[in-house]
Amino acid sequence: MIKRAGKEMERKHSCLKVRFTKESPKKPAIRVGFFQLFRFATCNEILMMVVGSVCAVLHGSAQPLVLLVFGLLTDTFIEYDIELNELMDDRKECVNNTIQWKKNYTASVTLLLNIEYEMTQFAFYYVGIGAAVFLLGYFQISLWVTAAARQVQRIRKMYFSKVMRMEIGWFDCTSVGELNTRMSDDINKINDAIADQVAIFLQRFTTFVCGFCIGFVKGWKLTLVIVSASPLIGVGAGLMFVAKLTGMELQAYAKAGAVADEVLSSIRTVAAFGGEKKEVQRYDRNLISAQRWGIRKGLIMGFFTGYMWLVIFLCYGLAFWYGSSLVVDTEEYTPGTLLQVFFGVLIAAMNLGQASPCLEAFASGRGAATIIFETIDREPEIDCLSEAGYKLDRVKGDIEFHNVTFYYPSRPEVKILDQLSVAVKSGETTAFVGPSGAGKSTAIQLIQRFYDPKEGMVTLDGHDIRGLNIQWLRSLIGIVEQEPVLFATTIAENIRYGRPGVSMEDIITAAKEANAYSFIMDLPQKFDTLVGEGGGQMSGGQKQRIAIARALVRNPRILLLDMATSALDNESEAIVQEALDKVRMGRTTISIAHRLSTIKNADVIVGFEHGRAVERGKHNELLDRKGVYFTLVTLQSQGDKALNEKARQSRSKFGRLISYMLMLHQVLNSAKYLLASKIPERSKKGFADCNHHLLLEQAATPAPVARILKYNLPEWPYMLFGSVGAAINGGVNPVYSLLFSQILATFSVTDPEAQRKEIDSICLFFVMVGVVSFFTQMLQGYAFSKSGELLTRRLRRLGFHAMLGQEIGWFDDHRNSPGALTTRLATDASQVQGATGSQIGMIVNSLSNIGVAVIMSFYFSWKLTLLILCFLPFIALSGGFQAKMLTGFAKQDKQAMEAAGRISGEALNNIRTIAGLGKERSFVDMYEAQLDAPYQAALKKANVYGACYGFAQCVVFLTNAASYRFGGYLVRQEGLHFSLVFRVISAIVTSGTALGRASSYTPDYAKAKISAARFFQLLDRLPLISIYSDKGDKWENFQGNIEFIDCKFTYPTRPDIQVLNGLNVSVKPGQTLAFVGSSGCGKSTSVQLLERFYDPDHGKVLIDGHESNRVNVPFLRSKIGIVSQEPVLFDCSIAENIKYGDNSREIGMNEVISAAKKAQLHDFVMSLPEKYDTNVGAQGSQLSRGQKQRIAIARAIIRDPKILLLDEATSALDTESEKTVQEALDKAREGRTCIVIAHRLSTIQNSDIIAVMSRGFVIEKGAHDQLMALKGAYYKLVTTGAPIS
Repeated sequence: MIKRAGKEMERKHSCLKVRFTKESPKKPAIRVGFFQLFRFATCNEILMMVVGSVCAVLHGSAQPLVLLVFGLLTDTFIEYDIELNELMDDRKECVNNTIQWKKNYTASVTLLLNIEYEMTQFAFYYVGIGAAVFLLGYFQISLWVTAAARQVQRIRKMYFSKVMRMEIGWFDCTSVGELNTRMSDDINKINDAIADQVAIFLQRFTTFVCGFCIGFVKGWKLTLVIVSASPLIGVGAGLMFVAKLTGMELQAYAKAGAVADEVLSSIRTVAAFGGEKKEVQRYDRNLISAQRWGIRKGLIMGFFTGYMWLVIFLCYGLAFWYGSSLVVDTEEYTPGTLLQVFFGVLIAAMNLGQASPCLEAFASGRGAATIIFETIDREPEIDCLSEAGYKLDRVKGDIEFHNVTFYYPSRPEVKILDQLSVAVKSGETTAFVGPSGAGKSTAIQLIQRFYDPKEGMVTLDGHDIRGLNIQWLRSLIGIVEQEPVLFATTIAENIRYGRPGVSMEDIITAAKEANAYSFIMDLPQKFDTLVGEGGGQMSGGQKQRIAIARALVRNPRILLLDMATSALDNESEAIVQEALDKVRMGRTTISIAHRLSTIKNADVIVGFEHGRAVERGKHNELLDRKGVYFTLVTLQSQGDKALNEKARQSRSKFGRLISYMLMLHQVLNSAKYLLASKIPERSKKGFADCNHHLLLEQAATPAPVARILKYNLPEWPYMLFGSVGAAINGGVNPVYSLLFSQILATFSVTDPEAQRKEIDSICLFFVMVGVVSFFTQMLQGYAFSKSGELLTRRLRRLGFHAMLGQEIGWFDDHRNSPGALTTRLATDASQVQGATGSQIGMIVNSLSNIGVAVIMSFYFSWKLTLLILCFLPFIALSGGFQAKMLTGFAKQDKQAMEAAGRISGEALNNIRTIAGLGKERSFVDMYEAQLDAPYQAALKKANVYGACYGFAQCVVFLTNAASYRFGGYLVRQEGLHFSLVFRVISAIVTSGTALGRASSYTPDYAKAKISAARFFQLLDRLPLISIYSDKGDKWENFQGNIEFIDCKFTYPTRPDIQVLNGLNVSVKPGQTLAFVGSSGCGKSTSVQLLERFYDPDHGKVLIDGHESNRVNVPFLRSKIGIVSQEPVLFDCSIAENIKYGDNSREIGMNEVISAAKKAQLHDFVMSLPEKYDTNVGAQGSQLSRGQKQRIAIARAIIRDPKILLLDEATSALDTESEKTVQEALDKAREGRTCIVIAHRLSTIQNSDIIAVMSRGFVIEKGAHDQLMALKGAYYKLVTTGAPIS
């Protein structure tokens, strides 16, 4: 079994190799043209998209159109002002709206403008354009989004149904995780590329073209001057994009994240060896590089933002300086033309910049589509849903392999089957035996036609199975695998998967045949019990029996048993084996097994070696041949054989006893079923409630900002300087509008000298503002990123420290799984930074912006300001909405897709099982049903989204209409200077949009507060068993005298199951105590109480007479060494792993070596090229199990513990490694108090005390011989050889 897992790994590994060599460049090559993205569109949708595009183009031309109006409006104001200036000349007077020389001069008459009437006209223009923009914006967005939603829906369906039709070989070379991301992310990318982004791109591009057209038509000279400076802006924007070093920062954090993940996954080991402080330091060391990148990123972003502002202000200065000379000196332009040209080019440039993110969306969409469309177009080599192929009328069930040669598509260089020829007769049971990798399982997969052989053929009743209909062929076959896969629904539904439309009676019959009926009826919800994700709520034996029932309900002609009992303990195995023996009758059965008990009674045994069948015959014949089979038999130790013989003789005597024990086992098992569920069995509704409750609990109290700032206190100088920078940056916008209106004012000055001087000084002022803002932006960026990153690092360290300080029970809660906790460290801590540094910057910036603008405006004209302030909230909203549009609405879509994602994930993870059951079609249907809700939501969203967009676009036009009309009134009636009208309007409108943008660009403030709250919950939680405190008893000369007195205990996550039920047992110093009993009886639990991972609910554990919950935890653990069934090693060298045994001091190499020698490890280590510096790989993956076990023993020895705990330390090993490890353990036990938990008798027999446990208390105890003499439970265990596990 172990080797088999290794084989799987190998296969996956080589798949990975194949895949990486193919796609070594990170992004897939883009082989899909942009218009090919729309290949699934129907005529209707194409029409929608065309209309949407027309709307977008018209909408795009609206902004430049407004400029024409704006230019005329400016000219009107200036003309009016010049006339007023003329009136000041005391030689003129105004009669009936005309300015004329006084009577004694020659009369020259001009009409005085009616400014109010003119302004009303302009207001109508503005309103008209605004209304048009609203409608166009609505249609452009909603049509495109609707069309895209329909196409994406279609693509999703086609893609999933195509993937489900692929042959298994394709799945070998494509990782399931990758497929899942493709289903969610890649298709979302396609959606982004064909939805609103296209419309927005068209709109912005049109604006860009029209803006330049206006510029060149109205004034080409000025346009060329401005354009010459534009590359500088482009370069800045481009580099800023590159400068988003988030990738680097995440990579830098990845190292620290890996440390955290490793430590949290093996928290029990860390706790047992007292490595908490050491791990926190290791984590902190790895955080430094992440912090460095974060600061660098802040500085670079600040630099580029500053650079952009600098260039823009220099451009302003240049354009107004040159433009004004064209207006004043050569009189080529009117002031209005100057504004039209300047703003035309400016708007064009801005829109071009805003159109570029769309291009990126298109590119990533095309990249994503490449792989997805290729999959949709790919024809599967073995199409499981095709109707082709014929069905036989009568099936006998003779299977034959004719010279079959086969390679897995994922590793074409390894020959798995080599000219294999085997015949399996109908109605017989044939057993395949042989070493791992000999091709036994592969042969079974060929019978199911998961793969086609490269040469030769497999026949059923003489017909090549390639000619048969696949679904029909697979419906004849029932398969029970080593690790059966159950689906996350009820038991009845799982059995029903075997055959559609099967009645409840059939299900019950199948369950009875599979020996599953009785345990199902013991469950509270019987057949409606949910089995959990992947069958996680069931024990191994229960899963196996449900899988057998599922295979039986098909009433198969051919039964394939692939190591169906290897994962079970003896007792469950006996039950499952009995079930299998029942159902084999009259069917063609092929059984693969390692354990002899399962093979002996087969009709024919076929021995495999290197992909060939080398021998066949009955059990005794093969033993005489002394071939493959013989070696396998002799390897399985003689001891087993003796026990089996004994068992066979005594079976008759113990018939009654055994049936009694089976009954006991049933009860135990139903308890075990509950035990196996990490989350107490709840219906899904309960689950949802608990999630809901959890969300409430997390979001209940967003953390007060004051407390977050307290953690940031040491950085206050940075924060102060940053805020100063931010305040100055905020004042820039209003200052700009002041200068802008000042320039307009100069055009109505009649004296040329004064005019020239004023213009020059204003242009200089522009340059100064630019330079100042360059430095303040840099200051703001650097200061806040520095304070933020220091805070993030501090929080991560504190958080990690707090996590490691929790008691073990806290980690049992599924909400605190290592994955969840590492994500929390990675994201929560960096989100908290959003509530302090940059957030404060944004707030100060926006406040100073609005503040300066409003104060300035009130100073110049309070009436007009009040009018515009009414519109301010809308403008801010629209600015925010537009910024949000750039980032897109992907988040909501993702949540809607989750239900469908669960189905697709389950289907892809268990594709072999689904293929074997022929259930592809039903999974496709389930998936499509789940897609409906997100699709409806998307359609609804299209309308809402379109309306919002239209409103956001038109609100500025309406504001302008109202304000200019009122401005005209004020100029006329109250003699307000016209430049002030412009000053007030532009100040407030620009600051309003800026405010909106700022509000949406800030990392989510609320999110930051919730993250912080979660973080503080963690920091404030007082662990029930505190590791960091010095309280508690410590004493000299620790003896190692242990007593359990009436201990009762339930796991905190499963309070309904009593694990220990009054445990009484004691060990004197230097003695060895062995626990035996079936799984779930509380053996390991008692060890965990001793380590103080948990405290008993009732009763006490005494250590040298001290109560365990009064003892200092680090002190107690420092006296205990533990070797567990699956030892956890850390991703560092062998020497470091051994040194981990004692974290309280520095350990020299000599000590390490002597510990290694005691653990029988030294010779093996010296044979490695790097000796003790060899890296063991993540979780020790580079070593075999026996080697890992011995390192773990050395690690336990080096701390020189007084108490040694061995929790099934040898159960996972093969016979040879077991001997070595056992010797090492026997050495290690000398002179120490020792507690052993074991399945194999050989390990227990020489213990001083053997305690037989059942249901959480000891039923008998004594030495081996005493217990044998008692003829009680232990005697039965030994003699029947059955349920020791």
